[in-house]
Amino acid sequence: MKKNRYVAAYNSLKRQRHHELQAARDLYYIHVMLEAELELKGGATYVGRFVELFTIPRVRRATIASFVVMIAQQMCGINIVAFYSSTVFVEAGLSTRKALYASLGFGAINFVFAFPALFTIDTFGRRSLLLATFPNMAWSLLAVGFSFLIPDGPDGFATPAKLGCIAVFIYIFAAFYSVGEGPVPFTYAAEVFPLAQREQGMAWAVATSVASRSFSDSIFLPSRNRRCLFWAAVLSMTFPTMLSALTPTGAFGAYAAFNMIAFVMIFFLLPETKLRTLEELDQVFSVPTGRFMSYQVKETIPYWTSRYILRNKDAVLKPLFEGEFGVSESNEGKRDLEEKA
Repeated sequence: MKKNRYVAAYNSLKRQRHHELQAARDLYYIHVMLEAELELKGGATYVGRFVELFTIPRVRRATIASFVVMIAQQMCGINIVAFYSSTVFVEAGLSTRKALYASLGFGAINFVFAFPALFTIDTFGRRSLLLATFPNMAWSLLAVGFSFLIPDGPDGFATPAKLGCIAVFIYIFAAFYSVGEGPVPFTYAAEVFPLAQREQGMAWAVATSVASRSFSDSIFLPSRNRRCLFWAAVLSMTFPTMLSALTPTGAFGAYAAFNMIAFVMIFFLLPETKLRTLEELDQVFSVPTGRFMSYQVKETIPYWTSRYILRNKDAVLKPLFEGEFGVSESNEGKRDLEEKA
């Protein structure tokens, strides 16, 4: 539509909507938004709009949120397992050939468990998926580390129990990653920015993802080697150092801790964006960060405790702002529907 190809845009929308009227409505809505964004851009240059990622409060909050979700993808440890799964299995006592077969299983699980995200990312929600999967990734990595402490057999080779525990917990980790932190970051980063800053915002998010591959590992390299960490796949250099310096148990334990740090960052800095229009996202990211963090402490944690630990079905989560919950999503709406049923 930016290139004035409205007919092609309308035909594309018709394939994605249930009715032509819905396609026409959304075409008009996008047209109005483009006109508004063009007016907001004025004569701003690319660099000027990049600077706005950090100077406009609403856009700055989106920038922080995209940074958090992208860096969390690297902190969770998926790359060290993906790049070094064969090394990990060899460390556990498998032969090189059997380690490759075990790595194939890791890749297969990573692929298969991505499919549930197609259905849950817009129903369960982006933030909810991350909050549900990060603690599970943490304990599974911790279990992998502790599995290395299982004694080897009398012949000096790893026992089937040791090998089985390591493989099973790595596969569990891969399954939780594929449902949550695997598909969410790029989906989230692509939708949180206004159209005026979307190019710059997505560039920032992707750059964060590439650069942060070394973020959680750089402390384990000698300072003279840290100059090599920018914009490169440096995990191939750092994880062997971690294995030798911390042992497999310590290395996986460190990444389990990184998962919990990422969980806290997501809990306090990442608003939910599922089923939101661009206009609604402006409202979501207009909430000051301090107010959002305070809401999590004063409202969300007590609600979770009451509803899911104390099993109080009458617990109600107050909305952060007017219109945060749709009728079908609000606690009151859910209770009304249950009573009518």
